[in-house]
Amino acid sequence: MSKTIAIYCASSNQIPDKYFQAARELGTLIGRHGHNIVNGAGNMGLMQAVTDTCLASGGKAIGIIPKFMIDEGWHHTGMTQLIETDDMHQRQRLMGEKSDAGIVLAGGFGTLAEFSELVTWKQLGLHLKPIILLNTDGYFDLLLQFLHKGMQENFLRQEHMDTFRVATTPAEALDLALSTPLWDKNVRRFAKI
Repeated sequence: MSKTIAIYCASSNQIPDKYFQAARELGTLIGRHGHNIVNGAGNMGLMQAVTDTCLASGGKAIGIIPKFMIDEGWHHTGMTQLIETDDMHQRQRLMGEKSDAGIVLAGGFGTLAEFSELVTWKQLGLHLKPIILLNTDGYFDLLLQFLHKGMQENFLRQEHMDTFRVATTPAEALDLALSTPLWDKNVRRFAKI
């Protein structure tokens, strides 16, 4: 059965090739296995790499992008479907709604904001779908250390950390996206500590 995977990642072209290699491999795997992507419809960086390889491998690509980005010419013109939104918030909401799982690749503030919003929604029981961090070459190691520090200081609990999974390869990320069960929204009722 075909699934749609939301891809959150950098739109920069000025990053090491190892991240492009991972993005291309992921897009290829998604398309070859009969799945599709939804992303922010960017025409640069990892967003473009995942889109191009998914399409070239037989998958479809839904792009969701705010009007102001289209006006700037930042959109990928080869998307299977392009959905224009009023703002970034609507973009994020629609990406969550139109996907069966999300994979977060290396990125900057925008990618981190998307990841943070997804796991926040999930801990509140508003988003139940799998969230996978693709930790290419340890890119997210410091973020994971920060989150574990948050657990040590009681800002986070293990239940919060369980809202996402970590993969080290594109194949593992896709496998986790497809095999991780939906979140139990009742977990949001955390016991007081």
